Amino acid sequence: MHTVEAKSICKTILRNGYDTYLINPALQNEINELKNIKEIAIACEVDLETLQKLFPNLEEGQDFGELAILQGESGFTFRFYNIDSSAEAHPDALRLHYTPRMLRHLEESNSKLYEAVIGTANFIKSEDVFADLSCGFIKLEGIPCLTLQKNYALAIAALRKAANYDLPIDPNTWVAIVQNASNIADAVSGHTFVKEWRMVSAESMGRFFELLKESAILHGLIPELGALTAIKQQVEKGSELEETVFEYTIRCLKLYPEEVLHHDWVGAVAVLLHAVGKPHAAERFANRWFFSEHHRMGEKIARKILRRFHFETDEIDTICNLISNQIRFQSMMTDRGMQKFLELPDKERLIELARAQIKASSGNYTNFNHNIKFMERGTKPLSMLEPLLNGNEIMEHTKLAPGPIVGQLRDALLNAQIIGEVKNTEDAIRYVKENMYKFLD
Repeated sequence: MHTVEAKSICKTILRNGYDTYLINPALQNEINELKNIKEIAIACEVDLETLQKLFPNLEEGQDFGELAILQGESGFTFRFYNIDSSAEAHPDALRLHYTPRMLRHLEESNSKLYEAVIGTANFIKSEDVFADLSCGFIKLEGIPCLTLQKNYALAIAALRKAANYDLPIDPNTWVAIVQNASNIADAVSGHTFVKEWRMVSAESMGRFFELLKESAILHGLIPELGALTAIKQQVEKGSELEETVFEYTIRCLKLYPEEVLHHDWVGAVAVLLHAVGKPHAAERFANRWFFSEHHRMGEKIARKILRRFHFETDEIDTICNLISNQIRFQSMMTDRGMQKFLELPDKERLIELARAQIKASSGNYTNFNHNIKFMERGTKPLSMLEPLLNGNEIMEHTKLAPGPIVGQLRDALLNAQIIGEVKNTEDAIRYVKENMYKFLD
């Protein structure tokens, strides 16, 4: 499209006190390429008589709705149409998106753009509503805002494609999505949203929810997640810098599939919701944010969200168990603590969630590495790791005073358990009473 001359014409009209703009230049450009023509449609609020004074070579329009025609020096034909500037006009009516002539060109060329503009039902349901990916964008065909208004679920599909293919969204398509964000959140059913969500890969889920937030759709669809954008926390332990809990959550979500769980969609949903309890637990003290028991609150909130979107019961239980047990691997565990951890379902997911949390906050791996080493010991029964009686209990039953003898007797008791000589607490009490004298010499 010859924009230089078109801009010059528009500036002339504007300088004389009249509003004007190019009518959907992106669509016009595609029509010119399809038909091998050189035409530019311009909307203006000036009347024909005044327009002829500004452009003496102007001719009166012949087509329906056409005000005038001007043959440009660049070889382009400029066609002028009136703007509806009446006070009663609906806001959407104040901007022309296409002209009858543009529609006729599209129909004659058998272009799928024609179907996009007029919005036939079959076209809107088809994947053809999106331009080919070779264009380098995720792009709605036709006039994006009009195409979108015929099926708001296309916005979620566009965000899903952008995330999965790691492609930018065409600027006009993006603007259409942002302009209709509240309508999209209201019109798209939970079933339709989850259907699109399930087509997002675990690796791409972070980007998908970033786009939902940036387009202002997230707060309408999942307000509990939207609330994370309003709550802050320290970027890392001991840091004065802060970030929103949502930013931290998305970083965790992008890091979670990096190690071994590359296709764990259910686990990724748990990571997405793992901090959803923080707005309810947030407390500010000594210039620091604290979120005590957020995992327990989060489990309740996540269950409500997942039920609202009709997740399967087993998926809900898995996700909520991961959220409620997320802190288990964060502290340095004892043998008994590790034994209890290994009894939990989805241990691998909990480990990878802990790893993602450490990476996301530039945290310390000391506790994590300690627990990894203890996992091998944790596969052994507790009876082989700890004696059935602790030091205080041994002193109580033997009347021994504190000292090294108590420790020696404790070790002997553990060995007796390992070889099967001692099998229960009663056996342990009898054993220490009978063997205490061996250590008194």
